Amino acid sequence: MIRSEEIKDFLSTRRASITPEQAGLPNYGVHRRVKGLRREEVAMLAGVSAEYYTKLERGNLAGASDSVLGSLASALKLSDDERSYLYMLARNQAGSKVIRRTLPPMTIRPNLQFIIDQMDVATYVRNTRMDILGSNPMARQLFPWLAAAEDQPVNMARYVFLDPDARTFFAEWPKAASDTVTMLRVQAARDPFDRAITELIGELSTLSPEFRQLWAKHNISRSQLGQKHFIHPVVGQLYLNYQILNVADDPNLIMLVYNAAPDSADVEKLQILKSRILATSAR
Repeated sequence: MIRSEEIKDFLSTRRASITPEQAGLPNYGVHRRVKGLRREEVAMLAGVSAEYYTKLERGNLAGASDSVLGSLASALKLSDDERSYLYMLARNQAGSKVIRRTLPPMTIRPNLQFIIDQMDVATYVRNTRMDILGSNPMARQLFPWLAAAEDQPVNMARYVFLDPDARTFFAEWPKAASDTVTMLRVQAARDPFDRAITELIGELSTLSPEFRQLWAKHNISRSQLGQKHFIHPVVGQLYLNYQILNVADDPNLIMLVYNAAPDSADVEKLQILKSRILATSAR
């Protein structure tokens, strides 16, 4: 991902998404040639010159102070996630041309695999490129497509957009797709020199019209916890709570944990899946 192009597209799409009324500006009913706010209107709201804002929107955030970025975020009515993303883009552009980084691993430590194997709830570990590197038996029962992996890790983004089964497994597939795009966009902004993630984005853009459409919207919305709705091939509909946890000694790994709300029908359905594990191990 070209960093200046991402900045340009992100700011212009955010500007286009706000009406004068939403920004608190008077609308005199005249015909507007641009969708959303004009550049000079954003500049006025942010307290900077129109020339300076034009420079920012053309993709040059280097040197922008935190106060300018904060004013710009307020003028564009950015959400907390969008505001954090804007700061990330500016911080990375202000840094050196070569970013020192640790590549996301393609394996996990045996001790971490041992830990998740002992967990009673469905758990898997993935890297920042969305490769699922480790899972426990409950996760493989909950997500049957994990068990189908053979010689390489399952990539969550490829599954969501390129596997037809994903559209029925995720009862709310549009949300799953949108969340996936956000995760890829944030990682691409965090590490624009990661060739593997750039190639993954290019692959999905080529093969999936839905991915292309979502990528062009530049929406940013993340959540570390919440509920997901699945349609499982064995137990049917499942509503499970999820929590995203960071792996303390490796910033490139995250752990996802799924469990059912206490006393819900979903608890019984998970027990059915657990019994399948016991039946398999008894053979």
